[in-house]
Amino acid sequence: MPSSDERMLAMLIYVVSLFTAIIGPLIIWILKKDDSEFIDYHGKEYFNFFLSYAIYGVISSILVIVLIGFVFLFIIWIVGIIFTIMAAVKAYNGEKYKIPTVIHFIK
Repeated sequence: MPSSDERMLAMLIYVVSLFTAIIGPLIIWILKKDDSEFIDYHGKEYFNFFLSYAIYGVISSILVIVLIGFVFLFIIWIVGIIFTIMAAVKAYNGEKYKIPTVIHFIK
């Protein structure tokens, strides 16, 4: 079971991402990934999530031309927020959570 500090920092990766998508989570992950396997796991999971949803957003932006992209952009935005909150809660509970619909670029 991860310590309370590890759980808090892993949760902060997700919570800070709601305000700063890259810089905040990247700082936490880089500073603590060597100290904790748990924080390293959640840092990798967050950045896989970020890259996957950036790709989904670009594809949806292109689909705006045929008007269906607006719906996809809205769905991606809502689902992204929901999965971020779920991942933050799971991290705080000390669980390793795999976010659905994520392509795992960083292993």
